[in-house]
Amino acid sequence: MTRLFTYTVIVIGLGATATLGISPNAVNPGTTAEARLAADGAFRDGLYLGKLAAEGGQTPRPAIGRWSTQQDRSMFTAGYRRGYAQTVASANAERGQPTE
Repeated sequence: MTRLFTYTVIVIGLGATATLGISPNAVNPGTTAEARLAADGAFRDGLYLGKLAAEGGQTPRPAIGRWSTQQDRSMFTAGYRRGYAQTVASANAERGQPTE
């Protein structure tokens, strides 16, 4: 009886571990490109830092060394450029200047 209980506990524990190990943050293949970008941490980080650089009047120089893989670096750069461009365009629109 003790062995049966032990095996049952092991099986239940493994099943629970496998269930919890499935990532709830996995991106569904049917999602839009914008949703995938919004789910990417490197892109969001670049978007934020690009916005801050534009608000601070700095030249656009993304610090890609913050990310270790080439995929993350390219996503960071894309986010940085978008955040910088959107912030500059928004500031120019508020001042009544044409966008470039």
